[in-house]
Amino acid sequence: MINLFLSNKRHLLLFILLFCLIKQALSQTTEYNDKDSVFFGKSLSEIVISAFNQNKKLSDQSAAISYISSQNLNRYSPTNIASAMNAIPGVHMDLRSPGSMRINIRGSSLRAPFGVRNVKIYYNGIPLTDPGGNTYLNQLSFDDYGAIQIIKGPSGSLYGAGTGGVMLIKGPLFSQSSSPTNKITLQIGGGSFGLKKRNAHVSWGKNGNGNTLRFSDLRKDGYRNHSSMKRQTASYNTRLKLSSKEEINAFFHYTNLFYQTPGALTKKQYKQHPKASRPASSSQPSAEESKAAVYQKAFLTGIKHIYHFNSNLKNTTVLYGAYTDFTNPTTRNYELRKEPHFGGRTIFQFQHDGAHILSKYWVGAEIQQGYFSQKDFGNNSGEPDTLQLINRTNQFNSLIFAQAEWAFPHGWDLTTALSLNHQSLTFTKLYPRVATTFEKTYPLIALPRMALSKKINPHLLFYFNVSKGFSPPTVAELLPSTNILNKNLHAEKGINYELGSKGTFLHQQLYYEASAFIMQLSQSISQRSDSTGADYFVNAGGMTKKGLELYVNYNIYKNPKCFFNNIQAWFSQTIFDARYQNYYSGEKDYSGNKVPGTASYILATGLDFQSEIGLNAHITFQHTSKIPLNDANKVYASAYNLLGFKLDYNKKISNKIDIRLLAGGDNLLNEKYSLGNDVNPFGERYYNAAPGTNFYFNIGIHYFLKEK
Repeated sequence: MINLFLSNKRHLLLFILLFCLIKQALSQTTEYNDKDSVFFGKSLSEIVISAFNQNKKLSDQSAAISYISSQNLNRYSPTNIASAMNAIPGVHMDLRSPGSMRINIRGSSLRAPFGVRNVKIYYNGIPLTDPGGNTYLNQLSFDDYGAIQIIKGPSGSLYGAGTGGVMLIKGPLFSQSSSPTNKITLQIGGGSFGLKKRNAHVSWGKNGNGNTLRFSDLRKDGYRNHSSMKRQTASYNTRLKLSSKEEINAFFHYTNLFYQTPGALTKKQYKQHPKASRPASSSQPSAEESKAAVYQKAFLTGIKHIYHFNSNLKNTTVLYGAYTDFTNPTTRNYELRKEPHFGGRTIFQFQHDGAHILSKYWVGAEIQQGYFSQKDFGNNSGEPDTLQLINRTNQFNSLIFAQAEWAFPHGWDLTTALSLNHQSLTFTKLYPRVATTFEKTYPLIALPRMALSKKINPHLLFYFNVSKGFSPPTVAELLPSTNILNKNLHAEKGINYELGSKGTFLHQQLYYEASAFIMQLSQSISQRSDSTGADYFVNAGGMTKKGLELYVNYNIYKNPKCFFNNIQAWFSQTIFDARYQNYYSGEKDYSGNKVPGTASYILATGLDFQSEIGLNAHITFQHTSKIPLNDANKVYASAYNLLGFKLDYNKKISNKIDIRLLAGGDNLLNEKYSLGNDVNPFGERYYNAAPGTNFYFNIGIHYFLKEK
C-alpha cells in the first residue's frame, strides 16, 4: 500500500503535510470548544451521527464515515446531489442521463451498468434498497434530502448484504432535533438545457412535534438528444412526541418519474457527435426509434416507533411498505415490472455505566419480503408488441445482529459486532413453455466487525477496524436483460482492513479525516454485454482493492469587520487501486489488470465565502484521472477537470418574509468528458457524454406563519 502513494510525489507531500498537522495536534493543550467550521455552521467534529446506531460525534467514530449536511448540499446546484457526493473521498456518483444515477463507493459500481446496487440505502430509517438488492434513488428529489451519512466499506454486521457501503439519508424534518419553523416556502428555478424547477414546502410544529408537506416538479430537456426528464414528488413527514419516553415518526412519499435513455456511444461517435443518442446498428434500432425510456411510479411509506423504557434501555422499531411500477422500452424489448415489498427493523439498545467502563449493547433484526413480477414484450416503436416472457420472483431477506461497545479509561474504545444473514429466492417462469420454478437459498452467513480506537487527546483519534462483507447477486443480476436465468452466479464475499485517524487542531479551526484500507474480494461479480447489447453478469474471480482517502476542512479567516467575514476551504483526495486476482475469461488472463470503472486518483477542493449582508460565494474544483473501461485495460476514459461557481443571497424583507436568490454554473472550463461510462460493453459503446458549460438559478420565498 505504501507504494500506492510513494510512486507519486504529490501524494507523498500531502501525507507529509498530514503528518505535520497530526504532530501539531499532539502538542495542543487548549480545551475543546465549538467553532464555526463546516459551511459556517457547527463544527464538523462535534456533529453527532447515528452510523452503527452509536450516536457518537463524527470525530469519535472508529470507521470511515462521511457526513453531508443540508448546508453542504446547498452549496451546489439545487437539482441533484451528485456534486455533493463527489466531494467525498472514496465516493463517486454518475449521472448517465438526467434521471439515471449510479453510486460508486470504493469501486462498487462494477456491478451497476445502471441504477444503484451493492450499496445499502436507508431513508429516515426505512430500507430504500428493495429485497432484490436494487435501490431507486432517483425517486427522491433534491428537496427530500436533509442530511446524508455514508459508511464506506462492508457494514454487514448491522446492515446486511453489501460490500460497497451504506447510505443513511434523513429528510429535512428528521435531520433536525428541534421543532420545524412554521413557514411556507415557494421556489422556482431554471437553467441550461431546458431546466425548470418548482417546489412548495409547508412546515409546522411545536414542543418537539413537527410536520412537513412537500411537492417538487423538476423538468429537463437534457444535454444529449433523447435525454429529457420529468419528475414529480409529493411527501408528508410527521414527528410526534407522545411523552418524554415515546416518539412516533411517519413518512409517506410518492414519485412519478419519466426519463429518456439515450444509450452509450462508441469512441468515434462520442468524438464526432457527443450530444447524439445511440444510433441504429445492423441488428438494433436507435434509442430514438425505440423510444427508449423509463416510466417509474413509486410509493414508499413507513412508521418508526421510539420508546425509552428507562435511561438505560431503548427500542427503535420501523415498519415499511413500498411499491414500484416500472416500465422500460429499450432497443431490445419492452419491459413491465411490478415490485411490491415490505419489511421492518427493530433495535434494542442497553447502556451500563460501570465504575471505570461505559458499555453499550445492541441487538436487533431486519426482514424484507418482495413479490416481483415481470412481463417482456417486443418493442414496436415504443409500444408493447408480442409477448416474450412472464416471470415472478419472491425474495426474502433477514438478518439478526448484535453489537457491543466498551469505552475504557485512557481513551480506548472497542466495538464488536456480528450478524447472521439469510437470503432465499424463488423464481417462477410462467411463459413461454410450461411453468418452471427455481429456488435458491444462500447458506447462513456470519458477518463480523471489530473496531478499536484510541483517543490520544481531546483532539486526535486513531482507529483500526476489520469487517466482513457478503453480497449475493441482485434479482437484476440473476435475471439480466438477456432474460436467461443465471443459476450459477455466486455471492460476492470480502474482508476489509482499515486504519484511520481523525482530528482537529489550530484551535479547532481545522478538521481532518484520513484512512487507508485493503479489501480482498472473492467471487467478485462483473458486468458483460452480449452481441445484442444485453447485459449479463459473471463471477470474475478475486479482486484486491487498496485505497487512501483524505478530507480536510479549514476555517481560514473570520473577521466581522470585513465584507467577507468568514472564509473556509476544504480538500478531498482519493487514491485508489483495484486489481483482478486469478481472473480468466476464456483463454484470456486478466490477473493483475486494473478493475474497470473507477479512477485511480480524484481530487476535489473548494472555497466558501460568507458576508455580513447575506451574500455567499462558493467555488469548487475537481480533477478525475483517466478511467479503465474494459478488463483488458486497452480503453480508457480521459481525465477531466471541472470548475463550478455559485452565488446565493439571503435577504429579510419583513418580519414574516425572507427571500433567497441563487445562481451558478457548472463545468465552467467546458470540459468534454464522459460521466457514467459503460464497462465491458459489446460493440465498444463506452461513452455517455456529460453536459458542457451550464448555468442555473433559483428564487425562493419563505413566508413565516409567525413573526421571526
